[in-house]
Amino acid sequence: MSNKIDKRKLVELLQNLVKIDSINPSLVHGASGETEIAEFIYGWMEEIGLDTRINIVEPGRPNVIGILKGIDGGKSLMFNGHIDTVGVDYMTIDPFDPVIKEGRLYGRGSYDMKGGLAASMTAIKAIVDSGTELRGDIILAGVCDEEYASIGTEHLMQDIIVDAAVIGEPTGLDIQIAHKGFAWAEINTKGLAAHGSAYEVGIDAIVKMGHVLIGLEALQRILQEEKHQLVGPGSIHASVINGGRELSTYPDTCKLELERRLIPGETKKDIEEELENLLKSLKKVDKKFQGNFNITFFRAPMELDPDEKICKILRDETAKLIGKSPNFVGGSGWMDTQIIYEKGIPALAYGPSGEGAHAAVEWVDLDSVNKAALAQMELIKRFCR
Repeated sequence: MSNKIDKRKLVELLQNLVKIDSINPSLVHGASGETEIAEFIYGWMEEIGLDTRINIVEPGRPNVIGILKGIDGGKSLMFNGHIDTVGVDYMTIDPFDPVIKEGRLYGRGSYDMKGGLAASMTAIKAIVDSGTELRGDIILAGVCDEEYASIGTEHLMQDIIVDAAVIGEPTGLDIQIAHKGFAWAEINTKGLAAHGSAYEVGIDAIVKMGHVLIGLEALQRILQEEKHQLVGPGSIHASVINGGRELSTYPDTCKLELERRLIPGETKKDIEEELENLLKSLKKVDKKFQGNFNITFFRAPMELDPDEKICKILRDETAKLIGKSPNFVGGSGWMDTQIIYEKGIPALAYGPSGEGAHAAVEWVDLDSVNKAALAQMELIKRFCR
């Protein structure tokens, strides 16, 4: 494996990315958003000769896309990285001053996931600089809004067709081929408003919701019994609850917002049946119980076959770099990989090591960023040849 990665320029690129405030405005009101960083990446892509464009997903919310065209219709490969970050108000370091200490680069987004994005960008630049001719196209996409609703990758995949994709999320140089999904749901219980002294008339919607909570606790115990080999068990938890009007009135409504985490193989229909069965069981034992549910947002889980060509190549090239085969792993969180995967495209996550995603101190290990770039460079050569 020839080393054509300029580590100094890689670090400089990552520093420039971290210096740019790209806080997601859907998370932090009035935040800068992704425009400045998209424009920076656009200029970088143009400079190395990619066919480059910016797509406006929503006002002030751009995707930036660069394409290195192949010469003969070979297999195409996409590198996807989100360019937004979470907020910084609680950070105990300067979020936009990418200080380097003991091989670590600090700053907001350094780990999640500008380090991975810089690795992918540098891998593609190395291919361009080497003059290597590839049969297949390489697509580099910097997408907005992954930290909130992933409108960037959803918009991207309306017209992008590729043979495989890598998302540069931090994985410690392991290969993430599976992750959980999630469903957000509301459960509403109905009571009957009455004077606080009229116990024979009033029906307490909050107390009725208490039975729902007990049912959710029982469901959680059941979910723990089935563990997926890469991501573990599913789960369910109550997140937000609201109900009642005033102290001397029986509450006529109560609303519970909950989250259900899904393992590969579970579907939206499964969650609907779980909640429907829960409410039916409560109605059987309490004729005054009235409740309904609604799934308000859903993201599916995913699992990629480790025998896919992209998995095998990336495993082999990483093993050459680190002296052992990387692990095929799963994640408890959801990623944009699923949006790509549901289009029938093999998609995985692969990126550097570090700590502090969404935390007060965030850093990425620079040696692992370099290795991620090297492995992706070799992946390009073998997959798109």
